[in-house]
Amino acid sequence: MAVEKIKKPKKRSATIFGYPLSIFFIVVNEFCERFSYYGMRAVLVLYFKYFLKWDEDFATTIYHAFVALCYLTPILGAIVADSWLGKFKTIVYLSIVYAVGQVVMAVSAIQDITDANKDGTPDNMTLHVALSMVGLLLIALGTGGIKPCVAAFGGDQFEDHQEKQRSTFFSIFYLSINAGSLISTLITPILRAQTCGIHIQQECYPLAFGVPAALMVVALIVFIVGSPMYIRNPPQGNIIVKVCKCIGFAVKNRFRHRSSQYPKREHWMDWAEEKYDKLLIAQVKMALKVLFLYIPLPMFWALFDQQGAITIQPDQMQTVNPILILILVPIMDTLIYPLISKCFNFTPLRRITVGMFLAALAFVAAALLQIQIDKTLPDFPSSTEGQVKFINMVNRDLQIQADNQTISLKAFGANEDYLTFNNQFTLVLEPGQQYNVKLDNGTRNTMAIIQGSKLGFEKFDDMTSKPEKGENALRVLNGFGSVLNVTVRDKVFNFTSNMSEYLSVSHGKAEFMIKDDRGSSCIYTQELGFGSSYTLIIPSTFTFGEMCSENIKAVMDMEPNTVHMAWQIIQYFLMTSGEVVFSVTGLEFSYSQAPSNMKSVLQAGWLLTVAVGNIIVLIVAEAATLKDQWAEYILFASLLVLVCIIFAIMAYFYTYTDPTKIEAQFGEMEPEEKEKRKSFDMPRKGSAESHKEDRRSSDSSSDDECTKQTKI
Repeated sequence: MAVEKIKKPKKRSATIFGYPLSIFFIVVNEFCERFSYYGMRAVLVLYFKYFLKWDEDFATTIYHAFVALCYLTPILGAIVADSWLGKFKTIVYLSIVYAVGQVVMAVSAIQDITDANKDGTPDNMTLHVALSMVGLLLIALGTGGIKPCVAAFGGDQFEDHQEKQRSTFFSIFYLSINAGSLISTLITPILRAQTCGIHIQQECYPLAFGVPAALMVVALIVFIVGSPMYIRNPPQGNIIVKVCKCIGFAVKNRFRHRSSQYPKREHWMDWAEEKYDKLLIAQVKMALKVLFLYIPLPMFWALFDQQGAITIQPDQMQTVNPILILILVPIMDTLIYPLISKCFNFTPLRRITVGMFLAALAFVAAALLQIQIDKTLPDFPSSTEGQVKFINMVNRDLQIQADNQTISLKAFGANEDYLTFNNQFTLVLEPGQQYNVKLDNGTRNTMAIIQGSKLGFEKFDDMTSKPEKGENALRVLNGFGSVLNVTVRDKVFNFTSNMSEYLSVSHGKAEFMIKDDRGSSCIYTQELGFGSSYTLIIPSTFTFGEMCSENIKAVMDMEPNTVHMAWQIIQYFLMTSGEVVFSVTGLEFSYSQAPSNMKSVLQAGWLLTVAVGNIIVLIVAEAATLKDQWAEYILFASLLVLVCIIFAIMAYFYTYTDPTKIEAQFGEMEPEEKEKRKSFDMPRKGSAESHKEDRRSSDSSSDDECTKQTKI
């Protein structure tokens, strides 16, 4: 089977500052596409929870399944691009699928399409769920399918003498990704917060999904406008099938002739020479060498996807990563890399190794920070104990006893710290008024002393862990004696009894609006830090009026964090530096070392390491039963250092190749030489055929020199 010589298109794109003008359209296309993807993703979980009314666990599961699918579908797009349609048509067709998916998501968020009774709630939620799932499936197919093609297609626009410009292109390409991510992550939540609707004004999810859909249409239009300038390398047929058959034949042929009677060959893929062209075999060798190097790389993404796991992190910290990327990429390209190159050859594989090491350092920094955070955390009970805080809702001071401990409580006050007891203890409110209290294992509870004809108590479950992401956990204890409506920042407290459920509120000034059924209102203000927990007490003596807020008391259940969140910037700086060195270099390396007919496939292989990294997180997180968060960070950092060492050893033995030169040399071979095939009956050592084979191998030794390059 002969492989046709690859014909380079004669058309060349116009250039500006040494760069093909065509890459402008590709970079703008990538910016708009990433804006569309990350903008939609920024509000997706909120859409699941508050529009589709899914519980948080199910919403999170569907979200992660969608993200994983987006990183598994690139291999399909790569196969289609390299085997049948070519990169240009694949990008166009799948972008149409992508845009349709975004439009379907926007339509699914319009509550009025099924709100027949005009109450603001969809009457046919099944239709909205079905539309959402169809939209997400189309988006996953579209974004995943074009992901490996766009970067490879951009690399195709450069000629052989533009190697430096091609390297810079991948940095610019990565900048456009993060610029789109940053802007959309900031803008889309603002769009969601707007109100819209025909009958009832609600949070505007159609707008939050509609703008990303519009940007995807713009991305498609921009890409098509640049069509006349593009260099388009034609697909080489069903290359994946060819490669798999070639590898399968080589393995089978080697196993069939495993006896020592048969002469050895330099590479195990050489056993396919009896049936397959040397050019295809050489291309398979190049691809397998790169794919083999990918094996350790998912561990980097396993750590990268957990960079937001620090306890005190607020949501705003998510913008630090793309901001740092926009700053660091040009600094690396124009300053750091040139300076390092003056000292030694900073090859791509060395950069990738350094990137993994920086990520490991980031998690060491995270562990050190977590240790400092843990010092400020409250002591939670063990599995055989329980913790209790007593709140006095009676308008007089009390002295109560709990397991022979005397506790003094002010009127409408509480003991400052939680008290630890065995899971069963005796509570004495007054002489002769005794209760046997039983606690669940390892719980924190609040015992509220209830006002009435005689003293009593009511047990409420408290927070069992520190609030995440710097949020504050707030609840209200209503001792007023009548129904009250209490809101904070437009969030309504839900009362299941006298005590409300917890609400998560971000830091800053929190204004509590308290109303009764007659329209009277009162505003109470509480300044919130990061990670605190409060119980707001409304006593029986509460009255509406100018001085109403003075009767309200706030009991602090957990102190706010004392470690400033700015310390996390160290972790983010190290991780982002590692990402820039690792990811940008990986894109460039995957393109430069890939044979011409497998550019998109190797880009997809690179993206597949991200999906595998997510799987590693799930496996390690389930397998690791570490009590302390900092210990888990050290575990991941240690694993990455180990992987980094393994990769460095693999990289040392990797031989850089120039696929263009190798393919050109094989393409210039005489047709009759390319058609020569040995019979499947291999010559044995010492036979005449074996001597002839030795002479042929000696004559063709010069052909193999093209694959020998300097090791890093």
